[in-house]
Amino acid sequence: MSLFVPINVDSFWMPRASSTIAKQVDDGYYLVYWVSLALFVLVVGGMTYFSVKYRRRSDRDKTSDIDHSTKLEIGWSVIPLLIVIGLFVVGLKGYLRGQVAPSESYEINVTGKKWLWTFTYPQGFTTTGEMAVPAGRPTKLVISAEDVLHSFFIPEFRVKQDAVPGQYTTLWFQSDQPGEYALLCTEYCGTSHSDMIGKVLVLEDTKFQEWIEGEGDPGGSAKPPAEQGERKYKSAGCNTCHSLDGTKIQGPSFKGLWGRVEKTSAGEVTVDENYVRESILNPGAKIVDGYPNVMPTFQGVLKDKDIDNLIAYIKTLK
Repeated sequence: MSLFVPINVDSFWMPRASSTIAKQVDDGYYLVYWVSLALFVLVVGGMTYFSVKYRRRSDRDKTSDIDHSTKLEIGWSVIPLLIVIGLFVVGLKGYLRGQVAPSESYEINVTGKKWLWTFTYPQGFTTTGEMAVPAGRPTKLVISAEDVLHSFFIPEFRVKQDAVPGQYTTLWFQSDQPGEYALLCTEYCGTSHSDMIGKVLVLEDTKFQEWIEGEGDPGGSAKPPAEQGERKYKSAGCNTCHSLDGTKIQGPSFKGLWGRVEKTSAGEVTVDENYVRESILNPGAKIVDGYPNVMPTFQGVLKDKDIDNLIAYIKTLK
């Protein structure tokens, strides 16, 4: 299934409206759009008409003696004021609705950090890059950041909220349409900002329960360790900084990494199980020469089993 949901032609240039609040947001947007367009045509059209109709044709043309009209001035002041008040009311109603989550909401903690999203569930486990929510039920997100300012955005749901270091922000949504939706960061947060993407899975009740029981990977334990490691490589955001083809990104490529001797800030080391584990849990301990110290720690995010699977996967990358 593709990460990005196709655009609905009925929305013209907007992504498909896939949450209960999306239509209200779109209605407010199009209201402002059409009012602005009407005023633009009225003002520019009037200016064009009067400049042509009353253009100076000869030296005998005289300027009107009328210097103002009280009724006209009141009209062009009061009417726009009423329009602006109406737009404010429409926007405020949508804003308030989007700020107050229903009491029965399913709550997930979201953390943004360079350059990935992590999601902690009430059941106590954490996923990276992939968030699953139940279809037909409100979901409340409690959002924070570990390093710099990020912004959590799901275009099809029309929800966006800043992730602020040292502070919690919230948003909520409800989607009744099972599927896979794009998740983006819309606040520039460093060199790999554009790679800080993820996906939101809206699952029907039975599939959601299976996803929860499998802690984000239903049926995954039956796969070989290397195959599970490959999936974790993608879902944990390792592909953001570590390529598989030898390309240098933010961190060393995983291609041919296993068994290689690397020069680091702590001297030469051989890439083995202990080094990989230490690099995941304490990435600043031994920085490979020529690379920045930007990798976040995955302490408390990845389990021992996840690390074992990643090691098994890295061993296969010759």
